[in-house]
Amino acid sequence: QVQLVESRGGLVQTGGSLRLSCAASGRTFSTYVMGWFRQAPGKEREFVSLISRSGAYTYYSDSVKGRFTISRDNAKNTVYLRMNSLKPEDTAVYYCAAGITTSSARAEDYTYWGQGTQVTVSS
Repeated sequence: QVQLVESRGGLVQTGGSLRLSCAASGRTFSTYVMGWFRQAPGKEREFVSLISRSGAYTYYSDSVKGRFTISRDNAKNTVYLRMNSLKPEDTAVYYCAAGITTSSARAEDYTYWGQGTQVTVSS
């Protein structure tokens, strides 16, 4: 019954930065593991990052490690994805997701999904 609403993405030049946010409804936001996934045209949805319930643990895919930062503010029921040093290959629709299982990089382990937001990186 959790609803996830993502902020608007945007058009960014190569090397630029952008922050995405995802606001969740409900009273139990802190009980969910939160993740970010992305899907480029013609490709499968891929894992980007996740953050534990307390925010103490984070994990990133190799393709974004060192460039992206995930964070959460449980008081605001919001998870963020800060994207730095963006590359054209980062162009995709980005989805936030909430899971009730142990931290996982598998999309199938997430129950609730945001509507998706387009991020385009121009060269």
